[in-house]
Amino acid sequence: MADSSPVPEGMSEEADYPVGEGGEETEKDEGGLTEAQREVLERCLHALKHAKNDSHTLAALLLITRLCPASQLDKPTLRRIFEAVGLNLPARLLVSAVKGSHNSALPPHELLSLGTALLSALSTDPDMASHPQLLTTVPILLEIVANGPSTGAAEERTKETGLGDDDDDDDVEAVSSIQTETTKGPGEGVGAEKSKETSSKLDEAMAADCYQVLSAVCALPKGPDQLLSRGAVPALCLAVLQNQTFSQKRGLTLLSCLLSGKTKDKVWSKHSSELLSLLVKLSKDFSQSKDLSRLEMSSQLVKFLPPAGVAGDSEELKGVVKQLWGVLRPLMQAKLTPRQIGSILVLSACLLDIYGWELVGPPKFCCLLVNRACVEVRMGLEEPPGSSLSSELQDTLTGCYRIMEAAIEQACSPSVAPAESQSSVSSLSLQQSRQVLGVLEEAFSAVMFFLQQVDPSRYSDPFVFATFRSLCSWLAEETSCLKEEVTALLPFLVGYSRSHLQGAPSEQGLTEWMAEMAVSDRGGSWSNNEALRYLLPALCHLSAEEGPRKVLLTLDTPSLIVDFLSHGWKELKGKGGAPAVRDPAMETASSVLLNFTVTEPDRVRKDPSFRTLEALLSEAFPVLVHKPGLLVLAANFCTLGLMMGRLRVTTAVDPGQRRFFSTALQFLTSALDSGSTPGPAQVSSTWEKSWDEVVELWRLSLQALGGCVQAQPWLVPLIREEDWLAHVLAMLTRCSGLPDQHTLEALEEALCALAGRCPACKRDIEEAMKSNKEGALNCMKNLRKMAGGK
Repeated sequence: MADSSPVPEGMSEEADYPVGEGGEETEKDEGGLTEAQREVLERCLHALKHAKNDSHTLAALLLITRLCPASQLDKPTLRRIFEAVGLNLPARLLVSAVKGSHNSALPPHELLSLGTALLSALSTDPDMASHPQLLTTVPILLEIVANGPSTGAAEERTKETGLGDDDDDDDVEAVSSIQTETTKGPGEGVGAEKSKETSSKLDEAMAADCYQVLSAVCALPKGPDQLLSRGAVPALCLAVLQNQTFSQKRGLTLLSCLLSGKTKDKVWSKHSSELLSLLVKLSKDFSQSKDLSRLEMSSQLVKFLPPAGVAGDSEELKGVVKQLWGVLRPLMQAKLTPRQIGSILVLSACLLDIYGWELVGPPKFCCLLVNRACVEVRMGLEEPPGSSLSSELQDTLTGCYRIMEAAIEQACSPSVAPAESQSSVSSLSLQQSRQVLGVLEEAFSAVMFFLQQVDPSRYSDPFVFATFRSLCSWLAEETSCLKEEVTALLPFLVGYSRSHLQGAPSEQGLTEWMAEMAVSDRGGSWSNNEALRYLLPALCHLSAEEGPRKVLLTLDTPSLIVDFLSHGWKELKGKGGAPAVRDPAMETASSVLLNFTVTEPDRVRKDPSFRTLEALLSEAFPVLVHKPGLLVLAANFCTLGLMMGRLRVTTAVDPGQRRFFSTALQFLTSALDSGSTPGPAQVSSTWEKSWDEVVELWRLSLQALGGCVQAQPWLVPLIREEDWLAHVLAMLTRCSGLPDQHTLEALEEALCALAGRCPACKRDIEEAMKSNKEGALNCMKNLRKMAGGK
């Protein structure tokens, strides 16, 4: 080293190359160092620990690097070095470079180079990477990777770090002089050509150092959040768009980490403009690349697509998706290896998640896409029992499931795409539709074959859940096909759902997968009832058919559904005064139980789970009627409770049941409004929005109320106390008609039951009919005959 280089106390320049006697190296210890090297290393560590200023610290560091490469040092030694150096020195070097210290002997670029190199070395230790002082340098590092070592823009970033308040220009000058000497080769100066070459090399080295630090931070448990809060996404997007050093490789890799899992929705919502610009560039690169390159790029491109619903109706995004479909169409028709077709199918599935079939292309290509997905599923799942599927194949099949689910949803949708678009499954010809349904049936036959082989020990496997979910999407729309296979699979489907509802041993893998794939309708979250939520629509169909229903009863399915409703009610109660959010799954669960109640009265009378259900309805229903957003669920609970009530013969009643029936009478009365002027009765304003969904439940409830009056005599006095009859008679005499004939018949049935059970009620009905012969009451022929009229 040059004479001007300060040497820490206790050190000598001759110690640079420790050797044994005769000039030969001594035997190395376990750490990869000779005994002499270890001795000098200890003296360097002592010097680091007791350094009086930055120049002494750097001199000791330089001696260590000459003494031995970092690869020869064990972790305890590296930790001692890191602790001795600390983060003050590299942090101040960055700030001095950005602020342009006039006292520095080195240009800002070289100060940045030195600072980033030190930070890079320090960040290899997780404790150092998570240190608050290192995290404060992240904005400067992001500015460097985005715009290069330009100090103008970086100075603004420095204000965010809080590092520039206490500069020590003297120390920076001393450090700079040492770094100047270290750029010289043995016995040579720093010429212009050499300086230029070093500067060129420093650019790549600096980029590598910056990405090393950023990657080390990202690898921390809360690292992604630390980077996101410091502006990592805009900076990295800018780096890629400007094609900065290593941005295409390391920048995109870092971005893909930040865009994975549960943070993806939040990141896209906050930085949609920057990410969309990046996606435009990546899709353009994808379109212009050669076929083989495209196949490699398709896997990367998936990571940068927005989650469904986040980007909104963006014309720019539509342009990107349309462009990508244009590239995928010829690829899908080419001869590809299983690995190549897998990446194309996964990308296609992600594009379908964003805009559905709107931009896919002509119906012929839609058929091809669904067909190729179904073929992959059949080939992947129709393996001998016990065969293991590679993770790569599982990813491909999961993408195929999403294509199949999208095809089912679109094919069964009542809405039809505009004829001029000709880009939807709904635009298929009859022959094409039959072909699609045929290949879907074959694929789901393979899915059921696979699920039959699944052992309970694999219930927490994310791929098993993905397979289960895809089958449920098909069963929700189609239960007439493969009926024997479906019925035979019910023990697995119910057992799988019950296992998760009761809490599987380990659900961490499923939690992470749900967040990554965002497959939940409730924000991609996983809960124990998630599996049953997907199965419920199928159970609604299957419980209405005698054969499958008998199997479901042997599996104690009613108890499982009651447990699900209990969980759902607890969640609703736990939200307190928060706005009520409708949960269609609870409504579907009520429909399943209603099917059992209508078709299996003996089971309802004997099964203790229905007693539990009665208690649940008695508690929940009186609360739900006061939550307008949950009117459909309230109507389901009302109907279910009354339908069970007609099967229960009793003369006494507990307070909970009395409260339920009292609430039911008020609830049913509130549906219609006769108004203040003559004319037909109208649906009330509170029911109007949901009337199409609840009208059948309302009619069924009135019919069930008549049955309850016959089975439970104590209800008659309650009906009179609640003035239900008086209110209904007043409405029917005041209005000229009801919304439709079915509504009139349902109300008539309830009044006939009441008149037949209660003489006083019959007299009230007779008097009402006589007082107003023009009202809707006199349109009820059966009631008029019972009341003694013609």
